[in-house]
Amino acid sequence: MFKLVWWRKSRPKNRKPRVALDAIALIRRISRANLLWGAERIRGELLKPGIKVSKRTIQKYAKKSRRPSPKGQNWETFLRNHAHDIWACDFLQVYDLFFRPLFLFFIIEHGSRRVVHAAATRSPTESWVTQQLREATPFGEGPKYIIRDNDGKFGQRHTGQFDRVAKGVDIELLHTPPKSPLCNSFCERFLGSVRRECLDHILILSEDHLRRVILEFVHYFNESRPHQGIGQKVPRPMKVLGEDGNGEVVESSILGGLHHEYRRAA
Repeated sequence: MFKLVWWRKSRPKNRKPRVALDAIALIRRISRANLLWGAERIRGELLKPGIKVSKRTIQKYAKKSRRPSPKGQNWETFLRNHAHDIWACDFLQVYDLFFRPLFLFFIIEHGSRRVVHAAATRSPTESWVTQQLREATPFGEGPKYIIRDNDGKFGQRHTGQFDRVAKGVDIELLHTPPKSPLCNSFCERFLGSVRRECLDHILILSEDHLRRVILEFVHYFNESRPHQGIGQKVPRPMKVLGEDGNGEVVESSILGGLHHEYRRAA
């Protein structure tokens, strides 16, 4: 008790840290912003502005500010890093005025949200789906990856026509796990937009009618509609004469007035 009392009495009242507070804050900021850097790498970076601290000091303060990172690359990171090299495809089933089923097939690009290909049919056979892929990749032009689910319309995995045609143009197919719609979230979100912004408000009379409606919506979706995922930009903006001037803003209707487009008059 005697030693404890005098140890407490002899402690300094206002002990200042040996490392400046701004240096500690900078160590923590560098550690949070650069998850791949170790203590020695951070020490070398601090020497550039003339801040000299030991490796042990950096380890002490960086450890508390850095969150444990998962091992390897997750699916979200892969989609973000390769967005402009990835296409995704999926089907959307709808019904006409007489409750007969119709099927829509879409291929979209992740990076720009652009609809690459759209088609409609009553009988989506494996040969028909494969032909849509051929039309979407003329002259062998295509992405590095295509995401698809395990729908039987695509045929057998790895041995079906769809997979063979993709392999022939050097496209790697990424098969999503069963019952995992979030793995193809970009395409699933687009299909929801097609329903909410188009098909839920129009009575489809026939296959040809559905094809005309979807092609007009895709044209609007690609060239006029802003997208939140790409900073309210348009996937493939159409340059209009007088767009950068001070002319009057004119309105044009889409799908019979379901949507409207606003541009400056030439």
